[in-house]
Amino acid sequence: MKKTFTLIDLDCAHCAARMEEGIRRIKGVADVSVSFLTQKLTLEADDALFEKVLKQAVKVCRKIEPDCTVVIE
Repeated sequence: MKKTFTLIDLDCAHCAARMEEGIRRIKGVADVSVSFLTQKLTLEADDALFEKVLKQAVKVCRKIEPDCTVVIE
């Protein structure tokens, strides 16, 4: 499954790169892209693990950029 999420208050490109690197280490992630320019997180993971991976990805984002919010609709 592949989904794109909006990021609110992502303040720097360096933080986006660190988020991408951290999320890529999560077990079950097939691909990830965090764009500072578009303020988007694109996550691809196994369907069965997607919700679990997404929760872990949000934690990684919060740890690196505490003011950043991942909009999950």
